[in-house]
Amino acid sequence: MNTEIAYDFCEAVTHREAKNFAYGIRLLRKPERRALSAVYALARRIDDIGDGQAASADKLTGLQAIRKSIDPIDQLAADPVLVAVADAARLYSLPMSCFGEIIDGCEMDVTGTSYETIDDLVGYCRKVAGSVGRLSLAVFGSQDLERAAPLADALGVALQLTNILRDVVEDRCAGRVYLPSDDAESVGCTTDLTGPAPEIARLVALECGRADQWFAEGLRLLPLLDGRSRACVAAMAGIYRRLLDRIKSEPIAVTEGRVALPTWEKALVAARSLAGARP
Repeated sequence: MNTEIAYDFCEAVTHREAKNFAYGIRLLRKPERRALSAVYALARRIDDIGDGQAASADKLTGLQAIRKSIDPIDQLAADPVLVAVADAARLYSLPMSCFGEIIDGCEMDVTGTSYETIDDLVGYCRKVAGSVGRLSLAVFGSQDLERAAPLADALGVALQLTNILRDVVEDRCAGRVYLPSDDAESVGCTTDLTGPAPEIARLVALECGRADQWFAEGLRLLPLLDGRSRACVAAMAGIYRRLLDRIKSEPIAVTEGRVALPTWEKALVAARSLAGARP
């Protein structure tokens, strides 16, 4: 498998599937853009297994197969995603154990893990999204990786919490409840989220405040990145921050359908992020 063809494949996956992340990734220089597209393509493959229609046992088998394929990863494989990730790992010293954490998180989804406390939920978010933040940081680079790594992890938690709030009803219909049972009980909401919409809205409002705190922490990463990387992260985070603000302004809206930003607004956030990154 030719490396350039492999990267082209991953970029096509990213352009097609990354509805929000693509706006940030496209602001990177070509080498970093291609490497991050490879990271996204493999993370997406893992996620697609967890969200697929197969039986739970088959999903777990599929996730285990990916785990084996990346430990160690083979740059001479016939699989374009593995070839691109292997090359990116060589160029950017990707922390490959982070992909194992993503798989761990997807296995939690498949087995129906529920969360009692916010700390339990944050642990899950670190696996499925904080890990992506740390992989992305390896591609971006930083003059202070020791400070940057936990901030990249925190930003991943913020993005994942926003995803969870957006998809509360969709996830519930799929048999998944992420919001902590302790928090649900504290606001008088049924822990399985089957209660009336106003109850769910109270819980969503509470969790919006938690997500805000994680954004405040994670956005401290921006000054530690170079211009293009900062623009990429600012675009991704900016889109999700606006989404969170929309949910926060009307929490009950998540019970009525998926809350989303229009394409023009995402493009505007990306353009402003790039302009802000220029000297």
